[in-house]
Amino acid sequence: MHLQEGFHTYFIYILTNKSKSVFYVGVANNLKKRLIKHKENVLLNHKTFASKYNVEFLLYYEKFTWIQEAIAREKEIKGWRREKKIDLIKTINPELKFLEY
Repeated sequence: MHLQEGFHTYFIYILTNKSKSVFYVGVANNLKKRLIKHKENVLLNHKTFASKYNVEFLLYYEKFTWIQEAIAREKEIKGWRREKKIDLIKTINPELKFLEY
């Protein structure tokens, strides 16, 4: 993989539903716009995982300069069991509160 000098920002993020029973891990270059899109998908009842499970609340995010690193991290976290994801979330959000971005 060839990395060029980066001037962009990318995020991986973990969303949940109101009861915190489901986690969704994603990657985006504009986290604020992506969160708005998730909320719209839930409201419009699109046929997506997020809308099916009403996933729209931010619990965790990380920032990257390189898209390759963000995608690799997203894939890594997606492969984790629920307990490990909760432990990660608690590193920046110990009470699992819904975050604003």
